[in-house]
Amino acid sequence: MRGEILSLLPQLRGFARFLAGQPAQADDLVQETVLRALAALDQFTPGTSMKAWLYTIARNLFYEQRRHGLRERDVMSDYAHRPDQPGRDTGEGEADALRDLNGAIWRLSPRLREALVLVGVQEMTYAEAAHVCGVTVGTIKARVSRARAQIMEYMDTRPDGG
Repeated sequence: MRGEILSLLPQLRGFARFLAGQPAQADDLVQETVLRALAALDQFTPGTSMKAWLYTIARNLFYEQRRHGLRERDVMSDYAHRPDQPGRDTGEGEADALRDLNGAIWRLSPRLREALVLVGVQEMTYAEAAHVCGVTVGTIKARVSRARAQIMEYMDTRPDGG
């Protein structure tokens, strides 16, 4: 089981970065998630999804930390200064489009962003994402749909008319 946890670390880190918004906070979240998972390994039900179990721990931990003082505006305040922004090696128009898409994703509410990331980026099924978020499959489908619609609306109303 520990080997499976290790194999899921890159995906878990990607999910944590979407939750936290900042690489250092994401790394801390992953570290704490793994520590909690290892401490509770006997609570994992064999035959179920280790990925969903880890994501649930990470998500719960993230919201627990937010309740204890982290605010969304603080999490996202350094977004424009993040080192993982599209680089100069990308074409100017393409870089603008990526920045706009990133901006649109970060404008979503945390719940919509989370659903979109789980299904669209992490390639979880709706059922797995619903399990991670502790909601029904229908709720996840609705959140993903609303997230996609809001991103499209934002992209259609960009100042450049794009």
